[in-house]
Amino acid sequence: MLSYVYFGTNDFERATRFYDATLAPLGMPRCVTGDAEWDRISAGWGIYEDGGARELGFWIGKPLNQQPATIGNGSMVAFSARSWKAVNEFHAAALAHGGSCDGAPGLRLHYSPDFYAAYVRDPDGNKIAAVCRGFTLQQ
Repeated sequence: MLSYVYFGTNDFERATRFYDATLAPLGMPRCVTGDAEWDRISAGWGIYEDGGARELGFWIGKPLNQQPATIGNGSMVAFSARSWKAVNEFHAAALAHGGSCDGAPGLRLHYSPDFYAAYVRDPDGNKIAAVCRGFTLQQ
């Protein structure tokens, strides 16, 4: 359904450090494009293969229009987690690297009996989440 998602940032180095730490517990590796100019202004995590012909990625970078990055009201990206432990580690890493809590790790019974999630804001204010469906405490 999706190829990629892109969030703008006003501090590329800070955002890159934040997402390196926050997405590691979810098993999302850094994408390597091989394009020195692109990699200077953007960073991605997930899958980027065959020059982007196979891509499922999350990207951050300086807005291409050179205007300040802003957050979208009501916008959020939710990442899939393999376990409740990974959700907890995602949340802890986000807070340790300049993010803020927008919903502590826990079950969201109003969604489903097995919907375990944590919600954070990145240092630019973008809302992200980690979600695990299934009763997987420590796996």
